[in-house]
Amino acid sequence: MMLLLRIATTHIRSRMRQTVVSIFGVALGVGFSIAMASLMEGSQRDFTATLIDAIPHVEILDEQRAPAEQPASVVYNAVAFHGLRPREDLRGIRNPTEALASLRDWVDGNMAQRLSGQAVLRYSGQDIGMNLVGVVPRRELSVSKIREDMREGSFDDLDTTANGLVIGDQAAERLGAGVGDTVTLTSANGLAKRFRIVGLFHSGITTKDEGLAYAPLKAVQILLEKPDIINSIAIRLTDIRQANDVAARAERQLGYKAISWEEANEGLMEAFFVRNVIMYTVVGAILVVAGFGIFNIVSTIVHEKARDIAILKSLGFPEGDIQQIFVLEGLVIGVLGAIAGCALGFGLSSYLATIKFEFTQDVEMTRLPIYFSTLHYAVSSVLALFSAGIAGYIPARKAARLNPVDIIRGAA
Repeated sequence: MMLLLRIATTHIRSRMRQTVVSIFGVALGVGFSIAMASLMEGSQRDFTATLIDAIPHVEILDEQRAPAEQPASVVYNAVAFHGLRPREDLRGIRNPTEALASLRDWVDGNMAQRLSGQAVLRYSGQDIGMNLVGVVPRRELSVSKIREDMREGSFDDLDTTANGLVIGDQAAERLGAGVGDTVTLTSANGLAKRFRIVGLFHSGITTKDEGLAYAPLKAVQILLEKPDIINSIAIRLTDIRQANDVAARAERQLGYKAISWEEANEGLMEAFFVRNVIMYTVVGAILVVAGFGIFNIVSTIVHEKARDIAILKSLGFPEGDIQQIFVLEGLVIGVLGAIAGCALGFGLSSYLATIKFEFTQDVEMTRLPIYFSTLHYAVSSVLALFSAGIAGYIPARKAARLNPVDIIRGAA
């Protein structure tokens, strides 16, 4: 094998300029594919991390997977009903204390109860529709990142202020209100209650900053006329990989619909999968193009070294050895290109990671999300070697089949 390798390297050195060009082509393919993969996966991980921080890992809602069957459907075997009024039922998770206690026995993570409803916020003659969320502040802080979004005041003040209210800074700007001002919230049932703004937050999501408000759970229950009722339980797990299992077990135990973060963003996960397929397809195409350069140089060497092949065959080298020589030539170019490409890919990725962007005054300076992974280097290198091996194998078969007698006669 060492003899065959020495012969292969000798052939490669004989056409140094073409060899360098082929190695450079493979290095560019490997380098840019690594940089692209690092950027794509980094952006995906960054988006997923932001998404996971913004929503509960598991959320239990006050509804069932399948709607409850109406009594008329049970009694009468009719095709359709007209003028039927469904049985009214006050929605909500009843006895939340018992539900939370049963979940704490086995859920590894933090939980927070919530009561959400629509209300109209009025201040200085202006009205804004708000999604009002009643929370237990210390529990809400354990399942969300609202503390990091606070711009004025403190979310903890909801714990000490019975009628406290935290709203988005954009909603406050539209109303001309600020921390310490008293506003009026009116529920859909017409019940009005006065609240005092104790904090402003900014999440960067316009719909949230303009239409979301937090208040103490008891105050919201009174305003919405739902005493001792909640309509969701947010769970933040220690291990997010257990989200689907926890959601399934909680749904069986409580009878209410439980949604994991993966189920809630199923379409997004599928989009990421398709994007990864496209990314690796492009990477493969780049390396296949680089393989044509290797094919070209090995084919040229086979043509130029016809007499050498005849001599080797006359000395007793079998066809398999002749074929291995030219396959090795392709692999040597592929290995050198892969090594140079890995170095180039690391350099490109490191440079991209230093590029800074600043979009608005509210968003801090940020960088491109680059994820360094040995898997990217391994996959790109393996694809490069595979492409180099195929590019060397095709002309190697032709070289192995050459008849030394015909070569010598042709030379004569």
